[in-house]
Amino acid sequence: MALNIPGLVSLSVFFTLTLATGIWASWKSKKDQQNRNPTEMAIVGGRNINVFIGLFTATATWVGGAYINGTAEIVYLPSKGLLWVQAPVGFALSLVIGGFFFVNPMRSKNYVTVMDPLQETYGNVMGSLLFIPPLLGEVFWFAAILASLGATMRVILDIGGSLAILVSACTVILYTLLGGLYSVAYTDVIQLVFIILSLWVCIPFALVNSATESIYYTATHQSYQDPWIGKIEKQYLGRWLDDFFYLVLGSIPWQTYFQRVLSTASPGQARLISYLSGLGCFSMAIPSVLIGAVAASTDWNQTSYGLPSPLERGESAMILPLVLHYLCPAYISIAGLGAIAAAAMSSADSALLSAGSMFAHNIYRKILRKKAAETEVLWAMRTSMLVFGAGAAGLAFYSSSVYDLWFLSGELVYALLFPQLCCALFAPSTNTYGSAAGFLVGLLLRVLAGEPALSIPPIICYPGCSLVNGTYSQLFPFKTFTMLLTLGTIIAVSYLAVVLFQRNLLPRRWDVCNITGGTGTLIPLRQVEKQMGSPNVGLEENRD
Repeated sequence: MALNIPGLVSLSVFFTLTLATGIWASWKSKKDQQNRNPTEMAIVGGRNINVFIGLFTATATWVGGAYINGTAEIVYLPSKGLLWVQAPVGFALSLVIGGFFFVNPMRSKNYVTVMDPLQETYGNVMGSLLFIPPLLGEVFWFAAILASLGATMRVILDIGGSLAILVSACTVILYTLLGGLYSVAYTDVIQLVFIILSLWVCIPFALVNSATESIYYTATHQSYQDPWIGKIEKQYLGRWLDDFFYLVLGSIPWQTYFQRVLSTASPGQARLISYLSGLGCFSMAIPSVLIGAVAASTDWNQTSYGLPSPLERGESAMILPLVLHYLCPAYISIAGLGAIAAAAMSSADSALLSAGSMFAHNIYRKILRKKAAETEVLWAMRTSMLVFGAGAAGLAFYSSSVYDLWFLSGELVYALLFPQLCCALFAPSTNTYGSAAGFLVGLLLRVLAGEPALSIPPIICYPGCSLVNGTYSQLFPFKTFTMLLTLGTIIAVSYLAVVLFQRNLLPRRWDVCNITGGTGTLIPLRQVEKQMGSPNVGLEENRD
């Protein structure tokens, strides 16, 4: 296959347009920065992002390369099918729940990052520990996106994946460094428009290709492979529910989400953006579902791809670019590549900005340099983004392990960070003892459950755990179970710690986490019991 010159030119134009938009947005942010906090401008856009831009950037953040590629892949896989495509509904519900329950508490105190309520409630030490899972998640996410983009360009343009990774990383890092959230938000508008137009332009050509059977027929009938509608077998129902709750609830405690809702002018606008972007995420999955259905309905022997099929060659993860390349005219597949590149960059810049924002605001400003000037914090943010971006680009060359690490870090965010955030916002009487105990319990349970993708065998075999082809598979919804146990541990240990110190069962000098506030007085036990729903609300309070 020769180098695809038209495709390379088209992609260069797209990258140039994206970079130009990012630079223009950077100039606009500096123009609007007068009499505003420069760090807050970079992180949350000075809380001045309008609804239109906010809707586009919130939608584009979730509709990334993994979203459109992964949706098509799952529909195509005979062992999965449409019924296993959970991300569209999961992300949509996540954004609705986030808007309904989490926006007001976060906006009412003018928080800047998702880590702010955690540090405020549990202190800087626990905050720095809780910072690790989302940081790893953002960096591995960035690396996985770059790896996916590199593989796609290798298929359609026949250029080295390494070159594609480096060019993409440099472009994203440059405009994100220059303009912060303004650059990310305005480039997201361009990228989302590219995704919508490019994928829908490709759909008719793929559907009418002579090698493709009617997707209406193949949805329920055996053709070249099993029906693409899929099925959920009884023994896998627990795993299906576990994955679904993971997507719905585990997608909330990410800085990429809160960065959008915290950047709007009012809580009402933030809720509106959250609700509408959920609808946008769901609708953006439709082209990928159709492309996956087309792939499952295609006789690949009638195309220049030939046999064996992508499934038999182990190239299912590349099914979307393969459909674009082999079932669409060349000039149409180039448009599809633009969609994939746009989707990748729209998520990559968000991950990079998120990681840099949390480090600069929650680690550098609040722990390392408490008296740092705003300019110093801004440069710390830029430096950290450069370091994280370079590290992610290096990790992108190890694509398979990066994807596995990203999934594992996302599960840690679900098991550890989501219950901590819920307690910090809705059970403010929880304390550092409960937070630390919950962190240790959640981390231990998740690690002991094993991870087949990383060849970590399970120590705890939950009900339904089975050995398949030499690999243990957990069919029990252990991720959600771990999250709920973490939540219960935080509440129970927090209450226990208050009781022990309130009733002088433990000396006050043992209170190393200083939940007495350094004054010898605790939160009244009656208040704690009331907030935690204890039946002992009527007990007499012990007073000093």
